[in-house]
Amino acid sequence: MARSIYIASPNAGTGKSTVALGLVSCLTKVVAKVGVFRPFVEDRKGDAFLSLLLNRAGSTTPAEQCVGATWDEFHADPEEALARIVDAYRALAREHDVVIIDGSDFTDVAGNPELALNAQVAANIGVPVLLVVSGQHDVEDVVGSVEVSMAEIADNHARTVAVVANKCRPETRQSVTEALAAIEGITSTTLPEVPLLAAPAVREVLSAVEGTLIAGDETLLDREAESVLVCAMDVSHVLERLTAGQLAIVPADRSAMLISLMAAQASSSFPILSGLILNGGFDVAPHALRLLEGLDVNIPVITSPLDTFTAASAAGSLQGLLAHGSERKIDVAVTTFEQEADVDALLSALEVEPSEVVTPIMFQAELVERSRTNRRTIVLPEPDDDRVLRAADAILRRGIADLVLLGDETTVRARATELGLDIAAARVTATNDPELLEKYAEEFARLRAKKGVTLEQAREKVQDVSYFGTMMVHMGDADGMVSGAAHTTAHTIVPSFQIIKTKPGTSIVSSVFLMLLQDRVLVYGDCAVNPEPNAAELADIAISSAATARQFGVEPRVAMLSFSTGTSGKGADVDKVREATELVRTKEPELAVEGPIQYDAAIDPAVAAKKAPDSLVAGRANVFIFPDLSSGNIGYKAVQRSSGAIAIGPVLQGLNKPVNDLSRGALVEDIINTVAITAVQAQG
Repeated sequence: MARSIYIASPNAGTGKSTVALGLVSCLTKVVAKVGVFRPFVEDRKGDAFLSLLLNRAGSTTPAEQCVGATWDEFHADPEEALARIVDAYRALAREHDVVIIDGSDFTDVAGNPELALNAQVAANIGVPVLLVVSGQHDVEDVVGSVEVSMAEIADNHARTVAVVANKCRPETRQSVTEALAAIEGITSTTLPEVPLLAAPAVREVLSAVEGTLIAGDETLLDREAESVLVCAMDVSHVLERLTAGQLAIVPADRSAMLISLMAAQASSSFPILSGLILNGGFDVAPHALRLLEGLDVNIPVITSPLDTFTAASAAGSLQGLLAHGSERKIDVAVTTFEQEADVDALLSALEVEPSEVVTPIMFQAELVERSRTNRRTIVLPEPDDDRVLRAADAILRRGIADLVLLGDETTVRARATELGLDIAAARVTATNDPELLEKYAEEFARLRAKKGVTLEQAREKVQDVSYFGTMMVHMGDADGMVSGAAHTTAHTIVPSFQIIKTKPGTSIVSSVFLMLLQDRVLVYGDCAVNPEPNAAELADIAISSAATARQFGVEPRVAMLSFSTGTSGKGADVDKVREATELVRTKEPELAVEGPIQYDAAIDPAVAAKKAPDSLVAGRANVFIFPDLSSGNIGYKAVQRSSGAIAIGPVLQGLNKPVNDLSRGALVEDIINTVAITAVQAQG
């Protein structure tokens, strides 16, 4: 049976969801199969938070199998419901290394009776309790809540092994930490209060006030409304009270106030609001609407039929649920838990043993950890793409890398603020920066002098974001570059061929994809750059791919792929692979390499035993070198689509300094992963 922990709270509003989400995310980094179980839900098929936890756990278990009973089932027959919970939990536990049990949410029973019920369930399934309490109160009150709750849990024959005091105020957190540490027999930790985690999205507010969007960027409805301001005072007093992320409520017939607020949003000297609600059901004056259109302000403007008090009450009383939050909000919750909680102590209380297999989530977590150990500076030339800005926010928050963004600083930072992102730690540099432009132009003209490039031509060329970013890397102002979200592959990598060039001893720039399977990592090359490499180039690709594999913790066993194994095949294609294999052995005699070899013989021990019984690589290969671009591209996409493997790449290799290309369809997480890879490459 799996090791398990039951997360419970004595009341609502403790932030139990943050702890459950954070713990699941941390566990996926050390064990292969993390299970999630909810003993009580409103609906077996519609539990949003369960879906979020399963997604974070990387679990393929159907949600219906991760549920004990609905509240209706419990009320109809408590004993039968309890038996159902126990059976469902045990079935789930048999299939997982660790199970996180997320207790009830105080949607049905109020106060300690619900804590007692959760304790009874924990006792019946035989797992200890992690108690989550609010740390917002005075130290004595927090300790008192813990002691009363632990007694309640013990009275119901369960055992508390750990306590998390969440939402601690800055001024009392240390005292709370020390007071909880004095309680014998438990592991304890604290978390700070993060207002964003309780803030509703503007989209949720729109629904609560029965609103209609009449202007602004609809994508900004996903931004959180971090506070509410009722604009019922003089304009001058309203303006001095504006804060970033605030939701302003104004009667729709107050045209002067509306115009003033929109003018403030058009100005760079005022904080950017999360939205504006025009309440009262009045028609907005035509001249005010015309101004709205002309100012080109992106914040959502919403009309509501409700009166001021009702609208303000509806907006101000909303509690944003983590399950319905933005990706940024979820990422903030996880990052806060990882950085602020004593994760090692909690995992020790669970007696978690790390798995030997490497899952995609484990690999990505290790990638991030390695990038943090020796932080590098990565340039992102495309901050005019919202995906890049969202990725930048996460990269900085997770400590993956320092960032340089290329663009107009006012424009870039204003858009980030509109999106509710924090990129304050990033450096924003314009490509027409006089000092850098001249420095880079002179160096580019020198590098390309034999091609007839003049200084004036160089000045024009390096203002292109890809060339400017590449020059930054070349001259040591950044350690690597990631681009391609809004540009072609050629636009991204051609400058690196001209400026950064290949490493000594390497004849060719190539690429690999890191293929993250359910239990291991494979390396495929070259799948993106070289159409028809000759034998010497193929050998260099193999050697570079092996080096890349080592960089990311994969001890390389290289398979030089062909349509035949050993000496069975004849013809120019197989001869090329045979020659390349011998060149690899000559250049890197310590490298484990086999070729020519078929894919099945390279990866399947049973086939290898028949086709290549004496090979140290056959059946165990983890670096696969395809003979040409066509087979490589087809191969990685076939495996990706048919097996569900995560393909990270293309990762460029062979350059003096790292530059990596993104797909133009890249997701935010793809950008984050590629930046982490580039940072690790830059570490050497």
